[in-house]
Amino acid sequence: MIRSAILLAFAATSTLAFAAPAPVTAPLTTISERSGFQSTGRYDEVIALCAQFQKAYPKQVRCFEFGRTPEGRPMLALAVTRTGALTAEQAKKKGVPVMLIQGGIHAGEIDGKDAGFLALREALEGKVAPGALDKQVLLFVPVFNVDGHERFGKNNRPNQRGPVEMGWRVTAQNYNLNRDYVKADAPEMQAMLALVNAWDPLAYVDLHVTDGAKFQPDVSIQVEPVHGGDEALKVAGAALQNNVMADLKAQGSDPKPYYISFAKEDDPASGFVDSMSTPRFSTGYFPMRNRFAMLVETHSWKDYPTRVRITHNTIVSLLSQVAQHGQEWQKLTRDADARAVAMGGGEFPLSYRTTFNTKTIQFAGYEYTREHSVVSGGLWTRYDESKPQMWTVPLRDEVVPDLWIKAPQGGYIVPLAQAAWVGAKLKQHGIEFKVIKDDQMAAEVETFRATKTKFGAQSFEGHQTLAVEGDWGRERRALTKGSLFVPIAQPKARLVMTMLEPRGADGLLAWGEFNNAFERKEYMEEYVAEEVARDQLDADPALRAEFQKKLDTEPDFEKSPQKRLEFFAKRHASWDERYNLYPVLRTAQKY
Repeated sequence: MIRSAILLAFAATSTLAFAAPAPVTAPLTTISERSGFQSTGRYDEVIALCAQFQKAYPKQVRCFEFGRTPEGRPMLALAVTRTGALTAEQAKKKGVPVMLIQGGIHAGEIDGKDAGFLALREALEGKVAPGALDKQVLLFVPVFNVDGHERFGKNNRPNQRGPVEMGWRVTAQNYNLNRDYVKADAPEMQAMLALVNAWDPLAYVDLHVTDGAKFQPDVSIQVEPVHGGDEALKVAGAALQNNVMADLKAQGSDPKPYYISFAKEDDPASGFVDSMSTPRFSTGYFPMRNRFAMLVETHSWKDYPTRVRITHNTIVSLLSQVAQHGQEWQKLTRDADARAVAMGGGEFPLSYRTTFNTKTIQFAGYEYTREHSVVSGGLWTRYDESKPQMWTVPLRDEVVPDLWIKAPQGGYIVPLAQAAWVGAKLKQHGIEFKVIKDDQMAAEVETFRATKTKFGAQSFEGHQTLAVEGDWGRERRALTKGSLFVPIAQPKARLVMTMLEPRGADGLLAWGEFNNAFERKEYMEEYVAEEVARDQLDADPALRAEFQKKLDTEPDFEKSPQKRLEFFAKRHASWDERYNLYPVLRTAQKY
């Protein structure tokens, strides 16, 4: 195991060492480009091109492996720059902005791979974004979901036009990587987070293709922080979004700043709803690290040459934007990190919602009909792409904080029983923590006791999710040597709260990692509970009155023998005081 870890670490920091397959027939071109962007190549082409770019531009390109997939394939990245900063250490030492562009997180949506290689070659040749590589490092991951990419087929995306064959949405382990940024179950995501921790990219660009209806706009450009995150970064995020959209408009595109999916599925008249992504997604995750994220979604019903061209244009625009504003944005992110360090005791929005404030927009669609289907029994929407039509539809795009919490003054305490696995999870995200060195018999802490729990009805991404209601309250509890202290005073304070607050949509609790704490394990036999109940009623007139009131006012309670007996079991010394107690604590102290 140690030897494997050493080899993996070496691979992540060294140039590409494995043998490449047969070279591509034209210098640094893709199968896609040579086919007129009708086809896309298999992963052996990525391996070959990665090595050949490095060979052609040894001072500007480094090809390296940063992980291995469950099926044993290399996960490859290209560091591309004219600054000489071809390693993470060099980039940090020189203070060079880093932009990470990833393709193929959903490997059927593969525009980013072919567009990225084309833009990379043209930038190195000086044909696009002249001088941009003198001022930044482009970290390009052609395919994130490599095993899914090799599940190749003609019918993998029936609601998408081209390429001829393509990869599969999820990994070999059936994980959707685009739901995995916080929980990081997949080995691929763990490798990506290690890459991010090493390089600390200023911006993370996530290249996709939409699902959905037929209409004319060809791409959506969503950026965060815009709706949420650090206030100063929101201003810069909005400028980045507007600038890239302006560049695309100048090249004939019709970009939208929201995800182009109907408010009501399959109903164009329902319009659109913008939102703030939760941190399971890249655009929700990176603002919690005080960094920029962009989600690029070309429209699946545009043909593949069109989609590759638009993705290429987006990458070129981004290269120019980072070259122009990268140093300024670096300062903004450093300032945001400093503000995060000082968040203790301050207010933090744990979730966001879209209000019902609505505007009416004109949206370029096609004529359509909605008619009864004898197949499904529902409504069937049919589009006529030969008849463009301007739709007048509602748009809800006002996004506001929903649940506010107060950050702990000191931080969080993870008890020893949970310390090993939680510590490993924190390390994956580059979060700082300390090990508590001494026992404390009665530390003053905050505890969260759930007053209501709701488990997911079915498995989601391999988890049974959990939503809880309740609040924090002060208690004195024993702390054991070896427990973890996670300080709020760190640049990733927002991510700390995202992961450890119990009511967060993508926290560890929400993903079901603490479900055992909310499962009742110890019981009192009913015949014993009957005796206990009578003893308590005889001894406490006030309790008798409380019991009678519940019988008179709560029909569900009155009809349930179990609830009636539990009323008394909770008041008995045998009741498990840890039941519905969230294992993670909060503290005002700084250990």
